[in-house]
Amino acid sequence: MTTESDVYRDLQRHLDRLPIGLPSAQSGVDIRILQHLFTPEEARMATQLSMLPEPLGRIHRRVKKSGVSIEELEQLLDRMVKKGIVMSRVRGEKKYYSNEMLAVGMYEHQVDRLTVDFAEDMLQYLDKEFATELYRTKIPQLRTIPVEKSIPQEHSVSTYDNIREIIGDIDGPIVVANCVCRQAKDIVGESCRQTDLRQTCLIFRESAQSYLDMGLARPITKDEAFDILQKAEHAGLILQPINSQRPQAVCCCCGDCCGILMAAKKFPRPAELYATSYYAEVNAKLCNGCQTCVDQCQMQAAVWLGDVCQVNLDRCIGCGICVANCTSKAIRLHKKEVESLPPKSTGVMYKNILSRKTGKWHMLKLAMKRLARLQV
Repeated sequence: MTTESDVYRDLQRHLDRLPIGLPSAQSGVDIRILQHLFTPEEARMATQLSMLPEPLGRIHRRVKKSGVSIEELEQLLDRMVKKGIVMSRVRGEKKYYSNEMLAVGMYEHQVDRLTVDFAEDMLQYLDKEFATELYRTKIPQLRTIPVEKSIPQEHSVSTYDNIREIIGDIDGPIVVANCVCRQAKDIVGESCRQTDLRQTCLIFRESAQSYLDMGLARPITKDEAFDILQKAEHAGLILQPINSQRPQAVCCCCGDCCGILMAAKKFPRPAELYATSYYAEVNAKLCNGCQTCVDQCQMQAAVWLGDVCQVNLDRCIGCGICVANCTSKAIRLHKKEVESLPPKSTGVMYKNILSRKTGKWHMLKLAMKRLARLQV
């Protein structure tokens, strides 16, 4: 007989197959997180979904032996979508559903509805097991682009490295949501030391509509988006869009709260883990020793040597915050010899991550199962 704990363990193993998995934890925090998010009924249903979208009818054929009607199935899945634990999209007149990753995904969709227990469990998990999972393949979900003020005029800037062009090219809705990372820290009594800003997550296109449908964001204009980005720059926040040429979101992050930045900081050479086209360098002759860069660097890359500041290139991720806030103009961004070209789409990015994680043979098996309309 399957127990309730078995249901959640099955779900953990099922979600661990995703590009960014959900690894087990000896402490049991992985199961507690799933219990926060899913009822036992929802957990059982989630194990019947695929990592790629499938039409409602196909999912029903898989689960109809349990006695659930297609109408009941649709209602259950739609409730799970509203909770932010299942992905959904509409193509023509058909609804499609798929599993959602923990992050970026289910966790972010709990913004404005966090509890203390869930926030504490997520922070524990992000600090240990999930931190390793995030950088397992060294293909990041987010990339770093320089804040606008930091880019030298003589550099030709690719569209995907220019925040103004990224926003300008958006042809669908734009929304802003509270930062779930800072909100979690607030709830556990460890509020961000970097900024009081909370509405700093910009979401675009289809993802923006999903946030609106869940009631987690408010629509804004492009001018409002630029205003938010300017405030983020003044606060010393790092711009991290989804690692794609057509990003669905841009996060304004700090090393105090961002799970991805906090995980990267634990590594001795975080620059190797980041997709970025720039690095910072200090002109020792111009440095006046104010140490503003040391105070503001989220990656602890700027260091004080006693008479001048220096940038540790093993830790620099090219965000440009130090450049934008250097009063003596002693720091400049330089373009790397090999530019970091983001994947064409978010789907391609996750396909690359999964391929690196599981190997080409596994990817071939998934493709064959997909052609056969089987669960993947």
